[in-house]
Formats: sequence, C-alpha cells, structure tokens
Amino acid sequence: MNQRQIRQLLKEMDHPRVSGTAEELAAAERLRAACEELGAKAWLESFPVELANVSAASLTADGREVPCKGYKLCGSGTVEAPLCYLPNTEPAALAGVKGKIVLLDSGVSYFLYQDLLKYGALGFITYDGNVRYADSDIDFKELRPYVSEGKKTLGVNINAKEAFRLVKDGVKTVRITVEQEEYAGESHNVVAELPGETEEWLVLTAHYDSTPLSRGLYDNMTGCIGLLETLEALRGTKHRYGLRFIFCGSEERGLLGSKAWVRDHEAELDKAALNVNLDMIGSVMGPFAACCTAEDGLVSYIRYLSGELGWPVKVWQGVYSSDSTPFADKGVPALSFARLAPQSQATIHNRYDTAAVLSAEQLQKDGAFIAEFTRRMADAAPCPVKREIPEKVKGQLDEYLNRKRKEN
Repeated sequence: MNQRQIRQLLKEMDHPRVSGTAEELAAAERLRAACEELGAKAWLESFPVELANVSAASLTADGREVPCKGYKLCGSGTVEAPLCYLPNTEPAALAGVKGKIVLLDSGVSYFLYQDLLKYGALGFITYDGNVRYADSDIDFKELRPYVSEGKKTLGVNINAKEAFRLVKDGVKTVRITVEQEEYAGESHNVVAELPGETEEWLVLTAHYDSTPLSRGLYDNMTGCIGLLETLEALRGTKHRYGLRFIFCGSEERGLLGSKAWVRDHEAELDKAALNVNLDMIGSVMGPFAACCTAEDGLVSYIRYLSGELGWPVKVWQGVYSSDSTPFADKGVPALSFARLAPQSQATIHNRYDTAAVLSAEQLQKDGAFIAEFTRRMADAAPCPVKREIPEKVKGQLDEYLNRKRKEN
C-alpha cells in the first residue's frame, strides 16, 4: 500500500467501531472488500456477543450528583452504602469492604471481582481519564461475563477528576442506580486466504474494533493496515505454507473474536504452524517490539533477523494482551508485533487515539519488516518454530486467562 492509500483507509476508519454495532460491521465489510481488491478470497464469520443498552445511570455522593456511566452487563437496580476507597487489594484492605461500595484504582479483573464478592462489597466505582487532561470524558465500561460468571453487582465509571474529589472530600455515603436492557448480539471476524503448496498454514491476526471513546486508529487500524500490506506483498506467489488473515472483532472486550475463531476452528489448528499478530504499529515515536508466546528459539531468530536487516526490535518471551493469546493457549506458537509509543506521545482507549500520532511512512516500513518475516516463515521447509509452548509461558497463559491467580 502506498502512503496515499494508507491515509485514505485511516480517514475512512476514523470513528469508533464498538463490538456488536453497525459501525463495527461496516468496518468488517470494508476490510473484506480491501482483501478482495488485493486478490484474496475473503468472507465474514459471525459469533455471538452479550450486549446491553444502559438507559439510566446515576451516582450520588453525600447528596451531590456525580457524572457517571453505568457498567454494561452489571444488572439493574439501586444500591446505597458507605464509600470505601481501595488503593490496593491485599487481604488487609479487602477486609474493610463488607457492606460498602468500593472505589477502585484499577479495572474490574476476574480475581479482584471475585474477591469483592467474597468480602461482601455491595457495588463498585472505577474511573478513567487523567486529572491533567482538559476533558472530563467518561468511557462506557462493562462487567465482562467471564469476570462476573453470572454474579452481577452494580457499578459505574467516572472521570479521574471526580474520583480524586471523592477521596479528597472524604465522601461518606454513595448511591448507585443503573437501568439497562441486556440482550444477545453479534460480532464478526473477517477472514481472507492465500492458499499454499501444503495443507499447513500461517495465521495472521489484527483486531479492527475500538473502545467507545476511541477512533481506534493506532489501536488498531494500524495492525489491520499491516495485514493488508503483508497480503499485498505476498500475493501472486504460491508459498509453501498457506496464509490466513483474520481481522478480529470484539478484541477490546476480552479477545472475543480470536477466542471465537479458535473455538469454532479447533479441528483445523493442528495445521497452523504459527500465529503472527499485529497490534499497534506505525506510531511516530516508540520502539518496534515483538512478544513471543513460543519457544526461546523464536526470540533468538527475531534478534538475528533484526541484525541481518538492520531493523531494531525489542523482543522478549511472554504473553501479550492481544489476539495472539488464544492461539498460543491452543498450542499454536504465536507472537505479536507492535510499535510501542511512549504514553506521553500516544495513548489508547480515549479521544487522543488519532491519525496525528501516526506516520504513513512508518506504517510502510513496519509493514515491510512484518511481510519479510512472514515470507521467510511461509517459504520455510519446514517452519523452524517448534510447535510447543514452554512450561513457564503456559503458567503466564494460565494467569492471563484467569485459571491461576498471579503471584505478587
């Protein structure tokens, strides 16, 4: 893709694309068309998602109305209780939450939520944004079904400035009201294919959805552009390994698209030699990085390739919070490429994720390296990456996927 085409696609996608919405579906159709324009067979695959429309939400703190948004999928109702600020989640702190509504410095993760229920919390408040930002934005959040496991507790999200004020003012009592309609919805993965000489294949992934406040250009239309660049670079020649490109929906809600794909195609995964995932590339600033959820040899290979091509890569072994993780959890060696901009230069999941933090030239360069790495893997005889996940990495997967509590 030339720089004009890159800028045009970024312009077309310069809007939120939230899971299960018409905007997400329209983006999926646009990416399918882009793959077909490049000569690949492409199609959409749907999967179910739980959705909600919040009709009313309020937070009252010692009689003062605080701007908020209700958590989707947390249920409906009203709860009033003393406020408890929870700056850490050690047992000594959790012991004080019984019968209270808890203000958290973090999101609502699986084990934290289960702890809140265990210790008797009646509701929760989270916040986002930054006390130094000029805006007072409040994002829509959800109590993810795999976190709540059907045990719902009312929650709201507020701006960081309001959270600071609640604590500074020593608020005693808060009341939360949330009313919503919960229903079954649908999201989509976009799949494109370049057949190979054998039945084995490489799978390349990038998510195309965004969070509600974000235009989702850096996170992660850039990854989608990287997939299109790789498709364009490798088309026209039949490689030893086939190439499957998956533009994943609903990643921002807990990797739902990639989880759905590996679940629905589990019988085919024994033919998958490697997953290459792209999540945030092309930023003006920041190092190029690779996280390998695979054997040590892949880390070494990328370091050698970095030296050979004169392309600096920060590489490590571990679990990346993106669509590579469900593949690795099914035993497919995986890695994620990214260009990690400093937070002072580019942020995500808010209004500041815009084209201004990106470079079309850098996207081309990042895409060229990814395409070259993919070409070498696709033409290898056989793929040099062992089909095994090291035990220490399996432990990290267990922690990330909430099968095991992370040790402090």
